[in-house]
Amino acid sequence: MKNPLIGLSAADLRALALAVRTGRLGPPFSATGVQRMVDSAVASGVAASLREFSEAGMPGAGIAATLELLAASIEERPPLEELVDLVTTGPETGGAEYRDTSVVVAELFRKATESVLVAGYAVYQGQHVFHALADRMQELPSLKVRLFLDVQRKAGDTSMDSQIVRRFAHRFRETQWPGDRPIPEVFYDPRSLASDPEKRSALHAKCVVVDSKEVFVSSANFTEAAQQRNIEIGLLLRSPAIAGQVGRFFESLLAKRQFERVL
Repeated sequence: MKNPLIGLSAADLRALALAVRTGRLGPPFSATGVQRMVDSAVASGVAASLREFSEAGMPGAGIAATLELLAASIEERPPLEELVDLVTTGPETGGAEYRDTSVVVAELFRKATESVLVAGYAVYQGQHVFHALADRMQELPSLKVRLFLDVQRKAGDTSMDSQIVRRFAHRFRETQWPGDRPIPEVFYDPRSLASDPEKRSALHAKCVVVDSKEVFVSSANFTEAAQQRNIEIGLLLRSPAIAGQVGRFFESLLAKRQFERVL
């Protein structure tokens, strides 16, 4: 259960800290006393949290310092709008509150310095979509690039799994990846090739993780239409914590041999 103090604003925390430091608020920290500084709806829970500090032996000065530290942490935390961008594909609306999908994806690829993880369901006209990434791989040979793509068995196709994968690999090399550029590691989920349609899966995720610092999650496939013409919505998160979680999710699936290598 979340501590009620965590939900307070920096101003409320500083008001509480000042009251405790000056002696206007102290043990046994009643809800009546606390609600002079915070909303009455949370006063009881806040009072209980302060009593826990006091009963643990923390003096008033220590409680005040803790409240001030929480307030400083909130004040220094970047606002959500500085960490998240709305990214769209679609007709121009005249607004400036969102960014364009194809522009964002190309920018992410161009500024990568260590690693790029791409997960996509459909790839079409990839030579255009992945041009910036292929160029970046050429510039930085040490750049680690992994693509997790969907390889599907079409209805009525009775080919062996290996034949379908070879055809996919050939098509990717010849028509979906810029020529004369380093080839990334490409993986697929072998369950997508199950002969029984009821047992087939699909790699439906669409995301880009760059340098384990930024992650772009979108409805857009890696196709020219999705990047430039369809109506698509996505979010670009500047969060090493979230980017790391997404990266570890795919790494854990690799470790469990959920994916197999195409290229």
